[in-house]
Amino acid sequence: MEKFNIAIDGPAGAGKSTIARLVAKELDFIYVDTGAMYRAVTWKVLQEGLRPDQTEAMIALAGGMEIRLVPGENGQLVYVDGEDVTGVIRTPDVTGNVSRVSSIAEIRAVLTAKQQELAKSKGVVMDGRDIGSHVLPDAEVKIFLTASVRVRAERRYREMKEAQPDVDITLERLERDIAERDRMDQQREASPLVRADDAVLMDTTDMPIPQVVEAILELCKTQVHGGK
Repeated sequence: MEKFNIAIDGPAGAGKSTIARLVAKELDFIYVDTGAMYRAVTWKVLQEGLRPDQTEAMIALAGGMEIRLVPGENGQLVYVDGEDVTGVIRTPDVTGNVSRVSSIAEIRAVLTAKQQELAKSKGVVMDGRDIGSHVLPDAEVKIFLTASVRVRAERRYREMKEAQPDVDITLERLERDIAERDRMDQQREASPLVRADDAVLMDTTDMPIPQVVEAILELCKTQVHGGK
């Protein structure tokens, strides 16, 4: 099959990671979870105890980190400097700080370069908040996934409970956090959350995951292979 790139954007909890991973599996493409990369940097910043005003130190830290995304039986594994951080980057502490860290333009530049390098050979499904608009503006297929804040909070809550059953967070707090994350992502100066002009909008509020995956695969046939 001809290789091409797919950019999937959308707000927190829209199902981007799960859907992108399943689409990549169906097409035998490489899945790149850019959100996990920003979470990895945020986790490292917190581990190092850096204050919000220590921007230069955060930028240097991001530039010197080795982040690896490795396919696993139950999803993608994330390694920072050789350490498996797949679970810990999904904690409420990281979630509450990732928008602040990812809003730093120089950190976005560091990770964008890594992401573009991964997509050079085509055959990549990449999800995030600025993939179609900024990271891969020439992607052959662009999708913007969305859903209601409540549904996105419920999805993220289940995801967190499955990863860490004893995590201390309520659905109500998560809903507030996601609404605030939306606001910060949309208003940040560096590569804000925005739907690319040529991205297809998909509201997944009432769509089960298999239906969304099938819709994206059909879109690929139409846009890349002329419906074949």
